[in-house]
Amino acid sequence: MKTPLIRNLLIAAAVLAVLAGLAFSLTRPKPIAVLVADVEPGKVETTVANTRAGSVAACRRAKLAPPLGGRIDKLRVREGDRVKAGQVLVELWNDDLAARERISLEQRGTAQAHLREACLVADNARRNAARTRAMRDKGFVSEERVDQAESEAKARQAGCDSARAQVQEAQARIGASRADTARTVVKAPFDGIVAEVNGEVGEYLTPSPPGIPTLPAVDLIDDSCLYVSAPIDEVDAAQIKVGMAGRISLDAYRGRHFTGKLRRIAPYVLALEKQARTVEVEVDFESPAEIRHLLVGYSADIEVVVDSRDNVLRIPTTALMPDSRVLVLTGRGVLEERKIEAGLSNWEYTEAKSGLNRGDRVVTSLERAGVRAGAHAVAEEKPAAKAK
Repeated sequence: MKTPLIRNLLIAAAVLAVLAGLAFSLTRPKPIAVLVADVEPGKVETTVANTRAGSVAACRRAKLAPPLGGRIDKLRVREGDRVKAGQVLVELWNDDLAARERISLEQRGTAQAHLREACLVADNARRNAARTRAMRDKGFVSEERVDQAESEAKARQAGCDSARAQVQEAQARIGASRADTARTVVKAPFDGIVAEVNGEVGEYLTPSPPGIPTLPAVDLIDDSCLYVSAPIDEVDAAQIKVGMAGRISLDAYRGRHFTGKLRRIAPYVLALEKQARTVEVEVDFESPAEIRHLLVGYSADIEVVVDSRDNVLRIPTTALMPDSRVLVLTGRGVLEERKIEAGLSNWEYTEAKSGLNRGDRVVTSLERAGVRAGAHAVAEEKPAAKAK
């Protein structure tokens, strides 16, 4: 009698156990899919980045225009042309000034001829005075005759000196005429590329009045030397020094970084209304070959490397929570909160001095619902791995 009863009780207990397990499995929340990253050694840097987008600029850029107003007579370049230093770019009509220069040249020729004549006469008078003194010494002429000859020689010499001064005056007039003519010609101050030309042959160019900028006749850029100018927050300015290494990223070349070096830190803080106070910095491109096809005005971002450490345990910065806490996915599939000692940090990686071991898996998808300590989770396969 007892054996069937015991058997029935065992069967009932087994059924209850199965039902309880089934109920637990049905009611237990499903594991949360999370993105994880392995804690591995690598390089971590502390960097300072710009607060607003910077731009690529040329080391030399000149907006050229003649200092005189006038009609464009010759336009010798077009946009996109390569020019050499000293090459003529634009000429205004200057026939009147050229005529004045020719008149000055003729006046100089006349003055030079008069100089030769006056100096020959003065030389002859000087020799005549010498002969007169010799004759006086022999008693052939009086002292009065000697005085007259010497006075004549001095007067003729003064005429020679006056003629020489007239030649110099004529030469100065030529210089002034050429300077006036040069003001109607625009030349390239350096090798570069013509970015913009404003005006056509026959149009009138007007110089800019004080305080009222006008369009330049030619915008010339030296694209052999480029740098990036960008603002950084004032609180970061004390960390950086000229000569520090940096990285440059351009919107036009996504995924590519250019090496650079900090060349300048502005000596003042820029305070703009409704914006944070910033300091303008400039970063040079280190490799001339890399900038060959870059355009002035490209939008750019910079990172200045303040400190760097190699072969240290690091985690993605996206895995870091306030108070230096992280969530670790354990082998049991449970999220465990750990406190770490953070070291160097940037937007990409943070150094983990303690609290984590190599191979630990930290959660990087902290924004997902239900991601908290104690929750059951499963590592989600990365999209790149799926594609592979």
